[in-house]
Amino acid sequence: MLEKYLIAGGTASEIAAGVEAAVSEGRLPPGTTLPPVREAAARAGVSPGTAAAAYRLLRERGVIETAGRRGTRIRPRPASTFREEIRVEVPPGVRDLTEGNPDPRLLPPLHDALAAAARAHEARPALYGTGDDAELLALAGRRLRADGVPAAPLAITSGTLDAVERVLTAHLRPGDAIAVEDPGWTALLDLVAALGLRPVPMRLDTDGPLPEELGRALRAGARAVVITARAQNPTGAAVSAARAVELRELLASCPEVLLVEDDHGSGFVDLPLHPLAGVTARWILIRSTAKSLGPDLRLAPVTGDPVTLDRLRGRQRLAAGWVSHLLQHAVAHLWRTGAVDTGVVAASYARRRDGLVAALAARGLPAFGRTGLNVWIPVADESTAITRLLSRGWACAPGARNRIGTPPALRLTVSSLDVAEIEPLADDLATALSPVPGGRYG
Repeated sequence: MLEKYLIAGGTASEIAAGVEAAVSEGRLPPGTTLPPVREAAARAGVSPGTAAAAYRLLRERGVIETAGRRGTRIRPRPASTFREEIRVEVPPGVRDLTEGNPDPRLLPPLHDALAAAARAHEARPALYGTGDDAELLALAGRRLRADGVPAAPLAITSGTLDAVERVLTAHLRPGDAIAVEDPGWTALLDLVAALGLRPVPMRLDTDGPLPEELGRALRAGARAVVITARAQNPTGAAVSAARAVELRELLASCPEVLLVEDDHGSGFVDLPLHPLAGVTARWILIRSTAKSLGPDLRLAPVTGDPVTLDRLRGRQRLAAGWVSHLLQHAVAHLWRTGAVDTGVVAASYARRRDGLVAALAARGLPAFGRTGLNVWIPVADESTAITRLLSRGWACAPGARNRIGTPPALRLTVSSLDVAEIEPLADDLATALSPVPGGRYG
């Protein structure tokens, strides 16, 4: 394919624009190897420095990646291609288990919280320059310290991904390696691609990332590590006490690595947190309220080392500026009044999740879902399994949205599943799925 495309242009910008256009038009498909810098310079009739600058621009835009001895190549998944686009069209009448939403019946009523927020706003309107809500920060700080997270500065962002994007942008540059869970959160994998970062996948089990996988990623030069503390999406893994000790030891050997810890499970998972926070010089821990209080009541208290929090706030001031103080007041009211009983919510999700995992096990089908809203089911072929299940009235999400190198699987969100549906669903899954040797998801 490369022989049909002539690298051309008189400047670095022109060469980069030509390559990017060829990628968009399909003349340079993903995986195509580009010539070494000196050869590219000779083809374009420019200096090696100009060709090197062009390649640098392409790396920064997420178009190409350097793959060691395999040379420079077009990214397997260009940054403009999003995993969220890998969807299943759900026909009318089919039960939709593809979305990762919480059960609306388990979300708290918001009338009193929003009314309290309105009264606070009327008494003291939040204007330009107003800081984050002091009560919310105090409540978040007490909860974090009670869970063993080191006392550190706090900030409020518009959800987990907002915090992650600001911190990664402030600390990393396109082409940097970042260790991510595999399978992992679709939105995070899309963000990593969009920022032009190089993902280093870490396999995991029910206790979180495998220590040997984190060690391999660190040896491969990962400059940042993202780990989900509880309710890992899509497998439901939760970092255990023993696993946390192993991971902390590995991270302590690389104190310059940025640690991003996602604890979005706080509020709907009743397993204790075993934090990794503070073991490296640069770290943040994020607690989104989207799953426990509702996706539209989206904000996230974030804590971390002073330098990282200062960079996050700086990026925030340049963009959104702040998170709505009305939302901050409302969340503070819900927390102060105990509007969500974590034990009750966690038990409700567990009945559906554990019930389905047990029903599948009784039928000889391995499935995973220790915590959270999802069940991860290894399959021989995702497309075939999805088609067969659709014909039986069930829609589930393809694991391809979450996977980098792990085997095929399906993700089922069980938050809306009624207990009475578990056995019929398990019967249809047993009929639709081919056995998977070993039932691995990592």
